[in-house]
Amino acid sequence: MKKREIGYCIATLGACALAGQAQAYSAFDPASPYMFGDWGGNRTALEQAGISFNFDYVGEAGSNVSGGYNSSNTTKYADQFAVGALFDLDKLVGIPDAEFQITVTNRNGHSVNDRINHPGASVGGSSVQEVQGRGPVTRLTQFWYRQRFFDDALVLKLGRIPVGDDFATIDSNFQNLAFGSGQPGNWGNHIYNWPIAQWAAVARVNFTDQVYAQVGAFNVNDSNLDNDNGFDLRTSGTDGTLFPIEVGYTPQVNGLPGAYKFGYYYNNVDSVSWGGREQSVNDTNSGLYYVAQQQITAHNGNPDRGLTLFSMGNVNHGDTAGIDRYLSVGATYKGPFDARPQDDLGIGVAYLHVNDDVNEYVRYYNDTQPGRVTPLPEQGHEIDVELYYGFHLTNYLTIRPNLQYVKNPSAVDSVENAWVLGTMVQAHF
Repeated sequence: MKKREIGYCIATLGACALAGQAQAYSAFDPASPYMFGDWGGNRTALEQAGISFNFDYVGEAGSNVSGGYNSSNTTKYADQFAVGALFDLDKLVGIPDAEFQITVTNRNGHSVNDRINHPGASVGGSSVQEVQGRGPVTRLTQFWYRQRFFDDALVLKLGRIPVGDDFATIDSNFQNLAFGSGQPGNWGNHIYNWPIAQWAAVARVNFTDQVYAQVGAFNVNDSNLDNDNGFDLRTSGTDGTLFPIEVGYTPQVNGLPGAYKFGYYYNNVDSVSWGGREQSVNDTNSGLYYVAQQQITAHNGNPDRGLTLFSMGNVNHGDTAGIDRYLSVGATYKGPFDARPQDDLGIGVAYLHVNDDVNEYVRYYNDTQPGRVTPLPEQGHEIDVELYYGFHLTNYLTIRPNLQYVKNPSAVDSVENAWVLGTMVQAHF
């Protein structure tokens, strides 16, 4: 046996011994961060040896209580299982400041958006159940290697990566898609967030503990969306490359955390320009975005509780984008009641604007197809509002009932404004 292997075995045995001496959470212990506990101390032992597992579940229910294109009430449920492991390569094989992540996701279910949205809309709006999307399929969502250099001044990340893992990120517990992380991927062309991964490289420079800049190169391959390609690692059929750039500032304002991010992205994938008679192929897919989030109060002096404000915005290139403008604002509060210090509540309002060129195309299409097809609706803007309250039942289980209001579903003003009752379940196993 090699010396390194002997040392690893001794370290693992030592970690197991230490774990045995510490309190090991049993299954369903409310204080445990995991529903199934610490596996008799083995989970902690594995983490100390360099292997951290995650088994996570998110389920979202939605019921269209009134309004929408089809006002017939129904309730639909969508969910996601995520199974992953993070490997500390320093502890495992002696590579300093290196780690490897693998995550597999499985999504299932349906959304009430197919009831509230206009079926003929050329461009989709937001989703009242953000976890539903990209098909009921199992996918390799993360498969990357990260290496830190020069005391974390330079960080390189290579592998299969969703764009929203690193760019335009925000802490969010909303159920509506318009308030989550990685907003450019919801409205921009050929930008694929979780659970879609693509071959990519991301380089980040940390100028200080609070100031950074990062750039990425993501292989764009629309075949990654196919349900049969959840584990396809080939690059055949490549459509182009996405290049996002972001600068960020993460200050402590009066001892309270904040994050301010500004980004630009461009990809050279051929896309059809919206417009009337002469639609053309255009490789100008670009946009700007920002993310701002700042905690502004500490509840009774406790920085783990308090009020946080946020806002996000996105402007996309007018030739090719379906949604050319997006803006959201909102607030969250952690620990609003002393009797329930781990609960949280949030409210958000989002605005989506459909590119005017979409309507130019719609009018041309309807004029040239009279009596032969159902006319397409013209689109304008959609407004999404969500109010939620999160019940922190245990350290591994949170339930968040929510009320959502959608004005002009799918940005069609002839569709009746919709009310949706939702419930999000988050569990860590």
